[in-house]
Amino acid sequence: MRRIVVVLAGLLALVVVVGSAFWVGTAVGDGDDDDARGPMMSGTEDPDDDLGMMSGSGRSGRGDRAGSGTGGVGMGSGLMDVDSEAEYLVAMIPHHEEAIGAAEELARSDRPEMRDLGAAVVAGQSAQVEQMQGWLDRWHPGAEADTDYEPMMRDLSGLSGDELDRAFLVDMIGHHMVAVMMSQRLRMHGDVEHPQVARLAEDISAQQREEMVQMRTWLVDWFSA
Repeated sequence: MRRIVVVLAGLLALVVVVGSAFWVGTAVGDGDDDDARGPMMSGTEDPDDDLGMMSGSGRSGRGDRAGSGTGGVGMGSGLMDVDSEAEYLVAMIPHHEEAIGAAEELARSDRPEMRDLGAAVVAGQSAQVEQMQGWLDRWHPGAEADTDYEPMMRDLSGLSGDELDRAFLVDMIGHHMVAVMMSQRLRMHGDVEHPQVARLAEDISAQQREEMVQMRTWLVDWFSA
């Protein structure tokens, strides 16, 4: 029972932190100065602090999306400001690609649970990326996936053992939270033209919420975090 309370308390704290940043970013984004939209969290946070989870040299994870080393959880070109299905698809594709790149590193984990999680993320989100890219090409041919995406996760390639597992869990919980909030915003306030996109957003939100609970449980069990 104590473990469940700790897990839920940890997730609630993360919701408050990320949620506050989301509404601040949204309020700023409503102004005329796009340059005023800053990073959601500072890159100067302690990389060992759960709330400074996406600091250091970031990495988007695949292809040309390697991090620039500037760190921080960047809002990019309005990652959280998804007001239409086209904006959602444009933002979610590179967001998924970063998660896939990070999850591929878990093939080196010593824990079978982490290897299984990594394989599930790679398989599930790769399929969703292919689906979203197909919809983008078919329904919104003038739109392209966000090439200015700012990495949210640190580079895991040099980590191993407990360091790898803990860094992945800490970073991915926050990464999932952003995907959930993007999906909720689209469903509640966005202009959704196709029910397939609404269903995908609902699926992403539900699946990643479940994974967040599991990852937070592992953080408590394995690292007393």
